[in-house]
Amino acid sequence: MTTDDRMTWMWSEAMAIFSRAERLRDAAPARRSAGSATWEPAVDVVETEAEVLVLVALPGVREQDVEAAIEGSSLVVRGRRGFPPELRAAFVHRLELPRGAFERRISLPASRYEAVVRAMREGLLIVSLRKSV
Repeated sequence: MTTDDRMTWMWSEAMAIFSRAERLRDAAPARRSAGSATWEPAVDVVETEAEVLVLVALPGVREQDVEAAIEGSSLVVRGRRGFPPELRAAFVHRLELPRGAFERRISLPASRYEAVVRAMREGLLIVSLRKSV
């Protein structure tokens, strides 16, 4: 086995362990107060000269079940993912998508924003923060 093969194998094993740890964390009973968030969605934050785009992964979440607000220097996204009606009479083989209340605080790059546009598309909440000039 070459050094490159060993590094690839080690990286693959590390990612598998990390993935399992995340699944175990998400599956563990929440030890939070009632009504508080039980999971955090994944986000991407990208910046151009004109705007900051925040993409929040929320598959299966309806737009009306999400709120987004700037609080201080952070964008706070919160809401709830419920169970689809199909699960009521289903035999469940696996549930990996987190359910219940979520909240994510995203630190924003230092800037002044003049417009905030929000849209849901293909399982993503897209928040566009146009910079002031």
